[in-house]
Amino acid sequence: MEPAGRPRDRVPRIDPYGFERPEDFDYAAYEEFFSAYLVILTRRAMKWSKLLKGGGGVQKSGTVKRYIRKGVPLEHRAHVWMGVSGAQARMDQNPGYYHRLLQGECSGRLEEAIRTDMNRTFPDNVKFRKSADPCLQKTLYNVLVAYGRHNQGVGYCQGMNFIAGYLVLITKSEEKSFWLLDALVGRILPDYYSPAMLGLKTDQEVLGELVRTKLPAVAALMDRHGVLWTLVVSRWFICLFVDVLPVETVLRIWDCLFSEGSKILFRVALTLIKHHQAFILEASSVADTCERFKEITRGSFVTECHTFMRKIFSEPGSLSMATITRLRESCRARLLAQG
Repeated sequence: MEPAGRPRDRVPRIDPYGFERPEDFDYAAYEEFFSAYLVILTRRAMKWSKLLKGGGGVQKSGTVKRYIRKGVPLEHRAHVWMGVSGAQARMDQNPGYYHRLLQGECSGRLEEAIRTDMNRTFPDNVKFRKSADPCLQKTLYNVLVAYGRHNQGVGYCQGMNFIAGYLVLITKSEEKSFWLLDALVGRILPDYYSPAMLGLKTDQEVLGELVRTKLPAVAALMDRHGVLWTLVVSRWFICLFVDVLPVETVLRIWDCLFSEGSKILFRVALTLIKHHQAFILEASSVADTCERFKEITRGSFVTECHTFMRKIFSEPGSLSMATITRLRESCRARLLAQG
């Protein structure tokens, strides 16, 4: 038994989003980080309240982009995501559309695929348990069914449950979650979740090319051991770092993802690899390399989300959308040629 007054007694066992903290959670390190982060959050909340005073939507601007990079307070997150992603505009232009989708014809196969994944979605989150009131499984199920009917070319793909689950936790609204999922799957990450997953496969290869340019020693190690990028980063991309990085860090990444687009995913990946380059280069086999890529997503570097987010905009160096577009074109062509 630990005496009273230890960090374990002061830090809640369940985080603000409903996730249970793991057995090996470092309460002392988290408390030290969070006490400093709370000061930053309070300051940011005051600035955001001033910016959003008077209501209305959030329009993209230099100020908004700068504010978003420094973090969106939880109470404003859904509103800001809806504004900068274009989801709010789509929802306003299509009143009643989401509810009509829910009343649409069942396909059987779609509903069954989604139902199968329900119990696998965040078993460590008390809000998704059948015993919860309300249980978010039903909300999540509705969002995914509606999206499958809306975008029949995608339907449902594993990974979408985790993304929609986070949207439901943040927005507390089925309809907003649906329109944000549409922004991600339909516009920000095209072809990530289509049956061939060509967009996802392309971006994994693009990351490989960026590493070859910016971190050639890591690229050489991957070549030497014959490690395919899909082995080590597919979960990063398909789940948008959900269940990979700490919750608060993922949400800070998503703030920028909705605002600035998919380029952010490369910045995060490159920062993780660059910061842990020496550790990765010690890998002696394929299995060891894969294990090291899992290890680099844990620890204080990723938990301290405010410092981490500053790093993603400095450590990888310049990364223009023109460069990413060019690499996507060449990688996509190569993948299509391979069949």
